[in-house]
Amino acid sequence: MESGLSSLLSVSIDFETSHLFFPHIIHWLMGGLFALILVFNVAPFLVAVRRGERTLPILGESMDKFRFFGTLALIVAYFYLMSVVGNFFPYTGYGFLFVSMAFLFLMSLMYMHTRTKRKVIMAAINALVAPSLAWFILAKLFQITLP
Repeated sequence: MESGLSSLLSVSIDFETSHLFFPHIIHWLMGGLFALILVFNVAPFLVAVRRGERTLPILGESMDKFRFFGTLALIVAYFYLMSVVGNFFPYTGYGFLFVSMAFLFLMSLMYMHTRTKRKVIMAAINALVAPSLAWFILAKLFQITLP
């Protein structure tokens, strides 16, 4: 009887693949969100094509090209620099921490319509506190390896 109970209470961890658990969940969530985006944007596109319109409403003249392409550039730089900075501090998560701070601050500045001293200070505080809190919880409390 005790061996049956002990087998239920024991945990076996495959350390060669255990680090892939959360990335698989994130991949499936991102895939599902991408499918939803396609479903909700393809239908209006087909209606626009049927009417003879050539452009999507989101990509028309009212598009903020600076923010659109700036966001894409910052995202690419974020993932690239996270690896580069992470290599300076291996297995510490500082790549995630430092690059996330800069990324969040720059994104906040880019989407801020009016820049006042108060708003910039609030963006800076947010850029320091939010990634620090996420880093502390993930890297220190849950001991999840960050880049």
